[in-house]
This record gives sequence, structure tokens and C-alpha cells, in this order.
Amino acid sequence: MGKTLAEKILARCSAKSEVSYGDIITAKVDCAMLDDGLGPWFTAEPFKRLGDNVWDSSKAVVISDHLCPSAIVDQAEIVAFTRKWALSHGITYFEGCGPCHQVLGEHGYDLPGTLLVGTDSHTCTAGAFGCFGTGIGSTEAAGVLATGEIWLRVPESILITWEGSLAPRVMAKDIILRTIRDVGHSGATYMAMEFCGGTIRALPMDERMCISNMAVEAGAKAGLIAADEVTLSYLEALGNTKPYAVFQSDPDAYYTKRYSYRAEELVPQVACPHAVDNVADISDVAGTVIHQAYIGSCTGGRLSDLTAAAEILKGRKVASGCRLLVSPGSQKIYKQAIHLGIIDTLIDAGAKILAPTCGACVGLHSGVLAAEETCVSTTNRNFKGRMGSYDSKVYLASPATVAASAIAGELSDPRACL
Repeated sequence: MGKTLAEKILARCSAKSEVSYGDIITAKVDCAMLDDGLGPWFTAEPFKRLGDNVWDSSKAVVISDHLCPSAIVDQAEIVAFTRKWALSHGITYFEGCGPCHQVLGEHGYDLPGTLLVGTDSHTCTAGAFGCFGTGIGSTEAAGVLATGEIWLRVPESILITWEGSLAPRVMAKDIILRTIRDVGHSGATYMAMEFCGGTIRALPMDERMCISNMAVEAGAKAGLIAADEVTLSYLEALGNTKPYAVFQSDPDAYYTKRYSYRAEELVPQVACPHAVDNVADISDVAGTVIHQAYIGSCTGGRLSDLTAAAEILKGRKVASGCRLLVSPGSQKIYKQAIHLGIIDTLIDAGAKILAPTCGACVGLHSGVLAAEETCVSTTNRNFKGRMGSYDSKVYLASPATVAASAIAGELSDPRACL
């Protein structure tokens, strides 16, 4: 029987000729990422007990993104500790450059056929590059730093096929929300979600990263998209010189489940409070009053996201009583958006531009919701209290839907803005 993409990548990482789902393997890690949220602040002590020596500092990276710019002293102390710890161990360090998953992609850490682990659940974003990216705990990260290896069970895989062309104002966020609507919040627990088909192949890396990012919202261990010419062109543009391996799943590989969709049938999707799989068509929730619209995060702050929002907002104004917050996905994206005039368009429409940060997404700073407030957001989670008050509500949608909703002051179909 053939092998899935996940099985092929993990076979390479375990130096075995082949592995099958259910196998327990020891895999060599190609990159270990620690963030300020669950990284050195929690990892340092157990790591010290393991000898305090990094197995290969060139294969580790530390990124402060959740707590910067810090809003309170406690946050500043964690960031200061994270910075000092990373530099004292000779590890590459980024601070305030944007959400870690975007930074990893921009700096060539997400490579096809490799294993990337990180102290953040959305490390599965790397799957957009054909990289087995997965989140790990802080204590487990200490073991990885000390040994360069990790114990894994090879996951079963779910094949998700999208064919056809997306309609205008329908985006990758709609693809993944529609998929999770069927799979459910735990339907892919410890499985690899593998996305394929003509629709997926036609997407740029920005949009692919959005899809892989949210695989964990269905419980998945990884969200994989096979590397192709789009991926390789992206890496070439980065000037990548690191080795990698391109794999494709076999036609006769075994998949636990299979889902198939037609892109032309997809309409804008919205995840309603308080679960990511509580998804509805925009027509079913249109008219819901909102107080905040947020465009940003490792899910929805990339250049294509800001571009889609700007196209809708150009010449229009954010509704009275509604605030629009925009956090570019990285400093690089911020600069590109300024150069292209996108930031001017967003500001002219009434948007408030924030630093590239995770702050609003996780309800720590830069746009926290008050009780009884409702937000529509391009982020990846809408649990109770996720973006502020436990008594607030969060809807998840694409940047196009968020922009259209900001203009109307209520959930709105972006296709009406054509």
C-alpha cells in the first residue's frame, strides 16, 4: 500500500525506509521554535536539569510575539527573560517582528519534507510548505533542545480535496472554515489533515498558510499541503540555501476519511460563538451587530489579506459605532503594505493600525473586548474570553468578510461590495 504525505515526511525524519500510521518513532527535529508565551519562561528550568546545552543552536529559533509590545510589567519581564535566554544560548532571536508562524515562513524555517516543532499550537502553519509542523508543550521542548529528537506516533491522515475556482471575495479562510464545519472541532484529533486538489494548487503561499494554520482547530497534529512549484518559487525568492525534500502522497495511500468539495459552491463562511466548528453561511448570520472588526494574526494578516480588505474599504468608511483594527502579519508585510498604499487606504477608511503582534488575538493587549461587545475577526479561535471579556462574543471570518462587516457595522456578505 502507498504512503501518505505525513508518513513519507516522518519516515525521512526517523531515517527509516518507511513508516505507517500508528508506528511509534523517534524523529530528528529540523527546527525547534520557542515563543514568549510558552517558551523559555517555562522551558528554561527543565532544560537546565538536562544540561542546559542546545543540541544545535542553528536549528533553534526564539520569537517574542504574544507579549510585545508589552502592556504590563509582568509581560515585559517575560519578554526580557526570553530575550536574554535566547541570546545566552546562541539562538537566533526575533522580537516584535510579527506572529511567530509568519516569521518562520518569511525567514525560511518552513521547509518541505522537514520536521518543525514549536511551543504554540498553530505551528501546524508550516504544513503549507509540505513541512510537518506541529505544536509541543514547554517541557517537551526542553527535551528537544537537549537531544534534537522527539517521540511521535505517526498519525492517520484525512484527505481533503478542493476542486474548481473560488468566486470573487471568497478566500482560503472560507475553505478551512467550511472544512472544519464538516470535520468538527475534534474530528481530526492526532491526525494529519492533507489538503489537495486544483483549488489548493491555485492558491498562493499566503492563502495556503491560512488553511494549514487552522488544522489544529479540528484537533489535527498537522495540516499538510504538498510542496509544488508555488512553494519552491517562494523559497527561491527567499534565497533559501538549506536542504529539503519534496514528497507527494501515493495514489493508493490509506486515508481514514476523505472529504471532497467544489470551490464554486463555496460562499463566505462565519464561525459563530463560541466554537470554531459552529460555522454558518454568511446569509444565515448577516445583520448581527458588531462593535469591533479585526484583521490580523498568523491566520489573517498577510499581504493578500490586507489587499483584499483594502479593495473593499477603498473609498468607504467604517460604520459609526464600530472600530476596525488592523495588525499586519509581520514587519515585512507592514512595509510592503505601506509601499503599495494599502495602509493609506485602510487609514482613510477609519482603520487603526497596530503593531505586528498576537496581542488582540489572544486578548492580552492591543484591542481587548469589553463585556457585551461583539467582534468579527480574521483570527483562528473564538472561545469564550479569547479576545477579552468572558462576556464578549467573537465571530471568525475572512478578511473580505471582516472588511465588509466593518463598513456596515454588522456581519455582511463581502460579495455585495463588488
